[in-house]
Order: sequence, then structure tokens, then C-alpha cells
Amino acid sequence: MKKVGFVGWRGMVGSVLMGRMQELNDFSSIDSTFFSTSQSGQAAPEYVTNKTLQDANSIAELSKMDIILTCQGGDYTSAIHPKLRESGWNGYWIDAASTLRMKENSVIILDPVNRKVIDQAIDSGVKDFIGGNCTVSLMMMALGGLFENDAIEWLTSMTYQAASGGGARHMKELLTQMNTLGQTFTGMDQDQASDILEVDRIITETMNSKSMDTTCFSAPLGGSLIPWIDSPVDLGQTKEEWKGVSETNKILGRNQDNLIPVDGTCVRVGTMRCHSQAFTIKLKKDLSIEEIEKMISSHNDWVKVIPNNPEATRTALTPAAVSGNLEIPIGRLRKMNLGDRYLNAFTCGDQLLWGAAEPVRRMLNILVN
Repeated sequence: MKKVGFVGWRGMVGSVLMGRMQELNDFSSIDSTFFSTSQSGQAAPEYVTNKTLQDANSIAELSKMDIILTCQGGDYTSAIHPKLRESGWNGYWIDAASTLRMKENSVIILDPVNRKVIDQAIDSGVKDFIGGNCTVSLMMMALGGLFENDAIEWLTSMTYQAASGGGARHMKELLTQMNTLGQTFTGMDQDQASDILEVDRIITETMNSKSMDTTCFSAPLGGSLIPWIDSPVDLGQTKEEWKGVSETNKILGRNQDNLIPVDGTCVRVGTMRCHSQAFTIKLKKDLSIEEIEKMISSHNDWVKVIPNNPEATRTALTPAAVSGNLEIPIGRLRKMNLGDRYLNAFTCGDQLLWGAAEPVRRMLNILVN
């Protein structure tokens, strides 16, 4: 059995990963060791092979592993990965953090979309396999059939990203903000509550007051949105927006000579753990909606085309509908007034599953099997 070390298994993404691995009995096919940055020497969970937590900062202990899978975050990767490689360790490193994504000797993993790229990388000796940006991965799962058929000339992705993209503290801050607003409303006297303009005034004042905890987001998200995610980069983009073009093309194995242009605006909205995206897609040629639906629906087992009507859209194409499951619904498929080669679409997906934990879990199974 392969010796597999896990780091960062108690965090949000790590906890989702552990749940999936136990659900699918993945631990039965590996010799597993759990590492900790703060609790080495203590008891590990019962389902692990090695029942004692090891020191996650110990290069000697980490070097005993054939595969290391980490959800610990970018700071840990930056500190440990170079030392581990310099020590001579030649094992496989699977990482949910972004630190190594764009390195020349790494591959971004999303095997329903780029299994050929992954297999070629393994054959050529690549050892670092990195989970992609959540919105990019969810976009590519939804549009995989169009990418596979080389049907896209360019696209925009206007995102509506959940609080979970920032981490557990951000999710809790959103709930705290929503609670503050709710209590403000329920605490109004009858005359105030019956006057919607007065309600709106008081709620707006509350959103912009010191009573709203904005430690994580630096702005109110409950009842609002924030059209800025991550740090600024060139040409007025945020880093989150830049990842659209850079990671999409790296996943597909495309180089600078044949890039698919991808751009858009990334927006944080008041949902918990599911990202949504609205696409404007310029096709390379005029395709019927029926052809497009067939390409999309046949690409992988998780994408699901939702009919473009109000009932189906409200039932299946929302964050509430997909939270906690692997389904990738895509709907609102229609040709646009811009012309026959312009396609409108909308998709949702769970940021903690296909957007984070599932690609690294599946990559582990590829290496083990």
C-alpha cells in the first residue's frame, strides 16, 4: 500500500475531504498517517492506519510518505514544500492551496476535464498536482463539453461567489451580519415595521454602522455584495479574475500561442458555500441549442442541463439546490441578441466539493490505483 500523509485535515476543506473519503472507503486502500502542526503525539482518528499524529513540520517524518496531501494552506506549502524537495524527497505532493498552481513543473488537477493532461504529466515525471481555483473548476465542469469540442472562441464569467471562498470565519461573519440585520428588524416597533421606507432606512444605517462585524470582509456582505475578491493585478483586474484565463488554459494544457481568452468580474455575495456564474460565450461557429446541450450533458457524470423555464430554474439552478452535493447544474442556455454565435448560460456548484476537496481526493485515487 502507498504511504499517504495528510496535513490540514481538520480545516473546512480538509473536513469535507475526510467525509468524502470515509463515505467512499478510500482509506481501505492506503497506509495513512495524519500530521499536525500543533498536536503531534496525540491520538489520530480511528479510521487512520497510524494512530498517532505526526509533526507536520518534520521533514524526516514527511519524507517517509509516498504521497502527501495537504489542505493546510499556502503558508504551509511555502514553508515546507521547498525544504522537502531539497531534502531529496521524490514523492507526490497533492495540494489544495494555490501556491504551486502556476509553477512550470506542476499540473492543475480536474480529471473529468483534463485526465489526459494528468496522465501525460505522471508519465513524464511530474510530482506536484494542485487543486484549481474554485470558480474555474466549477466553470470547467459545467462547460467541459464545449471545451472538449473546441467550441469556445472566448468567454466572460461573471461570478457570484459564496462566503465559504474566504474560509470558515467568513461564513460565520456572514451569519453574524444576517443575524444583526434580522434582530434590527424584529426589534422595531409596530409603526416602524409597517413603514417599509423606514425599515429600509434603519437597515441601511445598521449595515453601515459599527454594529456590523466586518472583520473578515471589510464591508457588509449580508444584504449586500462586494465586487472585489483577492488582491489587485495588472490592467485593473483582481487576482481572482486573472485566474480565469491563466488556470483555465493551464488545465487544458494550452500555451500562449493558443489561449482561450477568459475574463469577467468576480463578486462576493451573501450565500454560504456555493458559487454561481453567468457566462457570455462566443462560439467558434453557430451551433443549435440542441447540439450545445448534447455536448454539455454528455461530458461528465455530474453536469446537468436545466431547462430554460422559471420552474426548473428556481428549483434546480440555485445555491440552495446544490449545497452539499456534487451536481453541477447549468441552465439559462439561450442564444443572445448579440448574434447566433453568442451563448448565454448560468451555473452553480458547491465550492467545497468540486471547487476544492473532490479534485484532490480523485487525484489521490489516480496515484494510488
